[in-house]
Amino acid sequence: MPTVLIIDDNAAVAMALDVLFSLHDIATLRALSPAEGLDLLAREPIDLIIQDMNFTADTTSGEEGVTLFRAIRARHPDLPVILLTAWTHLDAAVDLVKAGAADYLPKPWNDERLLASVSNLIELGQANRALGSRLQHERKARLALEQNFDLRGLVWQDPATERVLHLACQVARADVPVLITGPNGAGKERIADIIKANSQVADGPFVVLNCGALPSELIEAELFGADAGAYTGASKAREGKFEAADGGTLFLDEIGNLPLAGQMKLLRVLETGRFERLGSNRERQVRVRVISATNADLGAMIRAGTFREDLFYRLNVIELRLPPLGARPGDILPLARSFLAAGKALHPASEAALMAYPWPGNVRELKNVMARASLLSHGDTVMVADLGLPTTSIPAAATNQEPEPDRAALVAALARAGGVVAQAAADLGLSRQALYRRMERLDIARP
Repeated sequence: MPTVLIIDDNAAVAMALDVLFSLHDIATLRALSPAEGLDLLAREPIDLIIQDMNFTADTTSGEEGVTLFRAIRARHPDLPVILLTAWTHLDAAVDLVKAGAADYLPKPWNDERLLASVSNLIELGQANRALGSRLQHERKARLALEQNFDLRGLVWQDPATERVLHLACQVARADVPVLITGPNGAGKERIADIIKANSQVADGPFVVLNCGALPSELIEAELFGADAGAYTGASKAREGKFEAADGGTLFLDEIGNLPLAGQMKLLRVLETGRFERLGSNRERQVRVRVISATNADLGAMIRAGTFREDLFYRLNVIELRLPPLGARPGDILPLARSFLAAGKALHPASEAALMAYPWPGNVRELKNVMARASLLSHGDTVMVADLGLPTTSIPAAATNQEPEPDRAALVAALARAGGVVAQAAADLGLSRQALYRRMERLDIARP
């Protein structure tokens, strides 16, 4: 049950609020003076404070309320505070709202309006605490990853990336094959490098072969090597990737492009550690940790007969699914800043444009965009035009023009919210302070 602290020197006011809130499952604590209120705040869990602006008889300046509010803010910067005020010192209450007070209400108050404001603020506070708890958990998890594992300088912030990293580091020391799936340019090779860096063969070689970058007739020679004369142009014996990776890690990118003959040989190496070079009858023995990656649907390839099912299960002992960059929005700006040339910074409008773009080319595309922007931008600030993104992807926020609701829109929002400024501001997508400034500028009296 949420708890509201009422700080008011009038016992009748505190009692009336106590009765009102008890009917709506809200507990109350009452204090008749600022000192008593601050003492309760130090000892009890409080969700919201309702405070008077004057506590001394015949005082109407509101200075005591200002002092109390500042004391509360110093102790609890995020705790919502509602001010109960008489119109004689309205200016002081408005100033406090601009300084961060949640709302102000006149005496005598409207029960419905007060309940609406209290309920909204308590709900918002609970959501913020849950968010804060989640962010604290994420910070601890990130710190643990960074302290306990070699992340190879990876730039990341999104929880989806954290989940992939956590699993990658968890399985790194196990001597089992790992399959990394995800779209092109998402960073699969970076994840493979992290697995290798935290594996039992971290000091061994890290050999990379992109199976999609070679003609199918050459992939087997690249993997297993070839003796002289094994194929046209093979004038001398050559070492394959498995031999080069002996005692370390072999990363096979685009494994779906491996031809069926090569798949059969790969399966044998995974099962026995033995293979033969093309054109040779001599069997060789290696010990290699294999990490593979693909953007293909291997299940569909198995059904089509173009990928061996037994090889799939041998490679897929552990699968890491790396989402596309568009599904990891928390990574976009940290990565973008890391790709910028030294001394360059992003304009807020450029940040909004980067966040709105879907990034079909993933991290690779983002890196290219930032390299281009670094070259084309004038001065130290990268503007939206420097990014070269399609104009249809640039949101209104990136035009540097803040939405400005007109007078009619403000009045309508306040009416819908029953005069509760916090709710009206949320409906308009503004902060309470921004709404109060617009009301003052447009000479709108609070309903």
